Amino acid sequence: MNAWYGLFTVLILIALALLGIEQTGLYTFFGAVVPMVAIVLFLFGITYRVLKWARAPVPFKITTTTGQQKSLPWIKSDPLEAPATKMQVMGRMLLEILLFRSLFRNTKAELKNGSKLVYGATKWLWVGGLVFHYSFLVIFLRHFKYFAEPTPFFVTWLQNLDGFFQVGLPIIYLTDFAFVAGVSFLFLRRVWDPKLRYISLTADYFPLFLLLGIATTGILMRYFLKVDLVAVKELGMGLLMGQPVVSAEIGSIFYVHFFLVSVLIAYFPFSKLMHM
Repeated sequence: MNAWYGLFTVLILIALALLGIEQTGLYTFFGAVVPMVAIVLFLFGITYRVLKWARAPVPFKITTTTGQQKSLPWIKSDPLEAPATKMQVMGRMLLEILLFRSLFRNTKAELKNGSKLVYGATKWLWVGGLVFHYSFLVIFLRHFKYFAEPTPFFVTWLQNLDGFFQVGLPIIYLTDFAFVAGVSFLFLRRVWDPKLRYISLTADYFPLFLLLGIATTGILMRYFLKVDLVAVKELGMGLLMGQPVVSAEIGSIFYVHFFLVSVLIAYFPFSKLMHM
């Protein structure tokens, strides 16, 4: 039921955007007011959460390493598990941030033949996490072309790399479909595993369906339902300067996509997505 609640909430958001655009013509509301309010909520929420964490007392040190700490000269230490220098700390942090090292080393425990506890590797979550996060990052960076003129060099480089497997026009970006695959895996993992399904709440499913809604509307815009990209860029740059230029000619699907993105931005600081 928690999964259904999350899905219904996203469907209601899509319906609200469609009704607001097609029936009442609230272009300024969905194109300017909602995203600007979302940005304010995002900045306020991030600041609030960081300050709250900074004020939280830490009465004791929690050891999180599983390797040998540096001690006597003849005892071999583990520089990544128990770093003793700044360079070693940086190495561990980079592996965590860029490659999700702890998730790669994660194991699962299952009971076999009644009472026999067996530990095994669980690499699919690591692979799915990498696919999701890196495709999300590339898509996020690619969208910078709508907020700058001329287009930043790294956006052009990413587009060329992402679309190297060109089949006709428009160019197919691999990360678009990798992102959908990654989110779908994270969702199916929750509903397939009885233990995960038991502890999953609506707050676990809602972001996944919201991300799927954003990805689906984005793919529809790029490959099936065309929108006015010049007007989109004009709106994006206008929002950045605090003077948005809203056009009714962009297309309803864009405003649905933009509304879902705005909901994600506003929801982000107050959700489990703040694990970032």
